[in-house]
Amino acid sequence: QVRLAESGGGLVQPGGSLRLSCAFSGFTLDYYVVAWFRQAPGKEREGVSCIESSDDITYYADSVKGRFTISRDNAENTVYLQMNSLKPEDTAVYYCAGGSMWYDGDALEEVDFASWGQGTQVTVSS
Repeated sequence: QVRLAESGGGLVQPGGSLRLSCAFSGFTLDYYVVAWFRQAPGKEREGVSCIESSDDITYYADSVKGRFTISRDNAENTVYLQMNSLKPEDTAVYYCAGGSMWYDGDALEEVDFASWGQGTQVTVSS
């Protein structure tokens, strides 16, 4: 059973930075993908970024390109989301998700991820 647990959320001022962590376990296939989604109040959940297990292929939503960086530490079974130049519109609950159905060139969609963490709140406000 795949398990994922997010940490690192909090309150930050506009222009500030946060680093989210996703500790995972239980993947049985050599190929898997860990993704970050977010859901703001009153809005649908949207894909933010993801990273493949087998190489350094990554994906970023247009709204975060150039500001967010995803990375992984295989020894620690952890994926990080470094978020810089944060804006109020980045305020959301951020979820970590795991799956094996996303491939390079695909859109980042919830349906491709079977396992989810509980979420961590990120609030960008002065």
